[in-house]
Amino acid sequence: MTPAHPSLLSRIALAVSSFFSILARPEFAAEVARLRAGGPPAQPPAAPAPVAAPSPAPQPAVQAAPDTAALQLLGLLQREARFVDFVEEDIAAYSDADIGAAGRVVHEGCRKVLREHFQIAPVRSEVEGSRITLPAGFDAAAVRLTGNVVGQAPFTGTLGHRGWRVTGSQLPQLAPGHDAAVVAQAEVEL
Repeated sequence: MTPAHPSLLSRIALAVSSFFSILARPEFAAEVARLRAGGPPAQPPAAPAPVAAPSPAPQPAVQAAPDTAALQLLGLLQREARFVDFVEEDIAAYSDADIGAAGRVVHEGCRKVLREHFQIAPVRSEVEGSRITLPAGFDAAAVRLTGNVVGQAPFTGTLGHRGWRVTGSQLPQLAPGHDAAVVAQAEVEL
């Protein structure tokens, strides 16, 4: 099948664009001159070897939290503060005074577990409510911006919460065969 011949308007457009290409690009002018002289069309230049895209930086592997430590902590909170019992209880039928009294016991037990097994320090040393400035490159894993966050650091705002950072922990060693998933044993009175 032979290609259709271009229309007169297409040929005029081709002639005008070719004229300017001949003036602007010497390699194009040389190819047109060779074709007009009856020479064969030039072989198309070899396609450049594909450039391998730079490999993206490897993403850090997501680490699963060790279930045993989390279950062990939940077991300690249950043992010392009856935490699971308190959270699983339907408190709708209790008075605020009863809930407050139970909350005091849970609070004391939770605080005891935290103080015995964790060293906790504030993320920021300033007093809550004070004005602070966060410089460029601040630790976004330790400080969360809230409110109308626009632009780039430095940011100046009011410290709403100092934050907490665990600086050390000492969970008890587990005996071989201990099932950490049992955070509170069932009790059977004989």
